[in-house]
Amino acid sequence: MIGFYDYTVILTYVSLASSVIGMTQAIHGRFKAAVVLLAFSGLCDMFDGKIARTKKNRSENAKAFGIQIDSLCDVACFGAFPALICYLLGVRGFLGMTVIALYCVASVIRLAFFNVMEMNNALITEEGEKFYRGLPITSMAVALPLVFMIQFFVPDRVFVVCLYLLLLVVGLLFIVDFRFRKPSNLTLAFLVSAITAALVLMLLYTRYPIHIRRAPMISQIFKSFR
Repeated sequence: MIGFYDYTVILTYVSLASSVIGMTQAIHGRFKAAVVLLAFSGLCDMFDGKIARTKKNRSENAKAFGIQIDSLCDVACFGAFPALICYLLGVRGFLGMTVIALYCVASVIRLAFFNVMEMNNALITEEGEKFYRGLPITSMAVALPLVFMIQFFVPDRVFVVCLYLLLLVVGLLFIVDFRFRKPSNLTLAFLVSAITAALVLMLLYTRYPIHIRRAPMISQIFKSFR
């Protein structure tokens, strides 16, 4: 079998599987499950690199494979998956398709650029600190769940406008050239705690009127092919 099989890529595959399952849930209007799976996918991505670095005897090919497989999975997890959720929640029409396309293209550019910089060791300061150039694509796994919570406090139209702005702003930040310091373990712990708390509140105390209205759209699509 081709490829490199060890524990350093397991979380990356778990992240991809989580997002693929999340896509099926979003298609059927189960946005609560989809958003939770997106956040879980982001959680896996936050720590896969740290786990990979614990294996000290990886070959150069294995390291390069890890970089490539991580970015390829990220395209699906944090590029296509959030775009699909936003589309199903109401980002439609010419403007919506334009925003979704720009977001997806920007995510691919950001990942390809990261791969090039990472292979050239160009993302390390003279002091040895690692940084990102542009917003990390995993940020969508934090941003979308938080914006999703807005729907419980504002009218549907306002919520959809927030989704448009989310895709546009985050997409642009993917490709804007600025330095973003890699978060410390303390920062990661805070982010994980904040997202976990938000998701728990969402699961326990909120209802989901949007998925009741949006779900029939999928059945109408399939009926049109009969």
